[in-house]
Amino acid sequence: MPPFPITRAEISRSRLIGNFEYLRSLLAHAAPGEPGQRCQLLAVVKANAYGNGLSPCAPWLVQAGAKWLGVTSVEEGVAVRRLCPKARILVMRGLLCDEAEALMEAQLTPTVWDSAQLDWLAEAAQRRALAFGSVPVHLEIDTGMSRQGVGVADLAKFLNTLLNLPTLRLAGVYTHFASAEMLDAEQNRQQRSAFRRALEQIFAAGFHPQWIHAGSSATILAQQRESECGLAQTWGAKGLIRPGIALYGYAPAFSGKRAKAAEQARARLQPVLAWKTAIVSTRAVAAGTAVGYDATFVAPAAMRLALLPVGYADGLNRKLSGTTSSSGGHVLIHGEPAPIVGRVSMDLTVVDVSHIPNAAAGDEVVILGEQNGLRVTADDHARWAETIPYEILCAISTRVPRVACE
Repeated sequence: MPPFPITRAEISRSRLIGNFEYLRSLLAHAAPGEPGQRCQLLAVVKANAYGNGLSPCAPWLVQAGAKWLGVTSVEEGVAVRRLCPKARILVMRGLLCDEAEALMEAQLTPTVWDSAQLDWLAEAAQRRALAFGSVPVHLEIDTGMSRQGVGVADLAKFLNTLLNLPTLRLAGVYTHFASAEMLDAEQNRQQRSAFRRALEQIFAAGFHPQWIHAGSSATILAQQRESECGLAQTWGAKGLIRPGIALYGYAPAFSGKRAKAAEQARARLQPVLAWKTAIVSTRAVAAGTAVGYDATFVAPAAMRLALLPVGYADGLNRKLSGTTSSSGGHVLIHGEPAPIVGRVSMDLTVVDVSHIPNAAAGDEVVILGEQNGLRVTADDHARWAETIPYEILCAISTRVPRVACE
């Protein structure tokens, strides 16, 4: 029996921790002083740790020093709590009526922006006989993304509701930038201005949140972390920066005057996930032979092909299909690029190994990762599929087992 599943995603502990420590060093440079006193990292592990696997990644990040973890839902938060009993866990999507009890049971910190959410939490706190100010909440401000969060115009009404619910405590306030990677975008300036106005209103109403946060991977890599940490300090609070994709070795595509510096910082990151499989079989085909569904690829000459046991059900994007040997994506076999030919199907993909004469059944195939000095990344897949690396990583199916590696 092979030591690993044939098709697998190998998750590197050392690379994940290395990325975390690198981001923390950037933060320490921006906010000097006693570690954690001014600004901390909130490590985002939502969406199965961006496809990298929640069960290895969340505990590794906590072991590396992450005090805060970020998840999308209460369901994710409960799963993380089982893995990380002492971490602070922020649920960033908000909550539904029937989730309040589970949230409190797991000691999760909810994001709120609607008075109904406050009512659900207060009712659950009352049923559990919790004391004054026992349930910490983080308030999200909608500063221009129009997705979730309370608008500045509706903030006064929301704060008045919160004032009348003594079991709830406003522990944090945050916002989310819509165009953080567009470093010179006017929208960023407008959102920061709206966030400052909201904070003025919150403190004027008598609230004193401990945490103020707005930044993400783009913020810390693009050297904008000083302003985000400084904003929290202005109000006597601690700052949080919320890296997600950067923890796993990738970053947004930056634009603007400082894009070069941000790209240089990005270059220090190492992809955490390597996606591998093996050749099932090889075959020779004559010129004019159709390959795959709908005959979208026809061999222009005699060719040697290899069959891979992976397809779009595993998360291999169908847009990597090749109508010619140079029009799709490629994998690595024996340290050589092997182009995808024909359509990626549900469970199988065919690649051209005409130039790799010793390729044989059982040989390792790298879909994402490195082999003999060459590399295929989620950025490459994103370029071929005309999408973003986030989608490439998150799309890797749960039927691809995540295997923890050093």
